[in-house]
Amino acid sequence: MVLSEVYAKAMETELRALAAVTSEALLFGGSEEVAGIHRVPADAGLRRSLGGTLTSLNVRMAASWLQHCEDRQLTSPATSKSWNKWATGESRPEKHNRKPMTNDEVVTFIRQQTSSQPGISRTRLLRLLRDEGRACEQSRFANLYIQTMGER
Repeated sequence: MVLSEVYAKAMETELRALAAVTSEALLFGGSEEVAGIHRVPADAGLRRSLGGTLTSLNVRMAASWLQHCEDRQLTSPATSKSWNKWATGESRPEKHNRKPMTNDEVVTFIRQQTSSQPGISRTRLLRLLRDEGRACEQSRFANLYIQTMGER
């Protein structure tokens, strides 16, 4: 199972019921340990190795876990050991010391970049902004982009 913290909290009763009837349950993410279910908590420090956004991190962790199935058993000690060894070596805490921006600053950035790089995607623009050490939340950036450039 791959569950966000919020979704796992909503499914708490079902998770406990599942744990009572199975010995092979595996959960990525979730909100807390459930006796009888092997849980792999989300680790934002793995984003550097696994890529992508925090929203989809649990899915990428699950895919990586499958690559560490030493004996083709999802919840075996060998698989857990292989995963833990890899994850411990790869996990790096994320530190963002980005400078917050006003809406006007973000709009100016969008206009400048799209003028000098016609056809650049909204996703690439946000990555450029963040790579320059500036901060803007993804949905806020998307809204400002649409207001500035229209739906594209």
